[in-house]
Amino acid sequence: MDQQTMGTVTKVTKQWWLKINTKSFRKGPLDGAVFPHIIRVEYTVDGQVYTKRKWIGARDYVPQVGSTVQVFYQSGKPKKAMIL
Repeated sequence: MDQQTMGTVTKVTKQWWLKINTKSFRKGPLDGAVFPHIIRVEYTVDGQVYTKRKWIGARDYVPQVGSTVQVFYQSGKPKKAMIL
């Protein structure tokens, strides 16, 4: 990953089917539950638009739709990318 650009978050999806309980004793089914997310990021390299998805852990920061994130990619293959 030798090049970098900025990408825009276009979609944030919560994974409802993967519930992580944070409390040992709960009063309700969603009391203390956190969920992981999947974000979709679009970035442009040399006029070509690419889309990349990233899985975000349940306790990690989730960027909002429309915010910008840093994308690292290979100069020969911009489709191979890593989102930070």
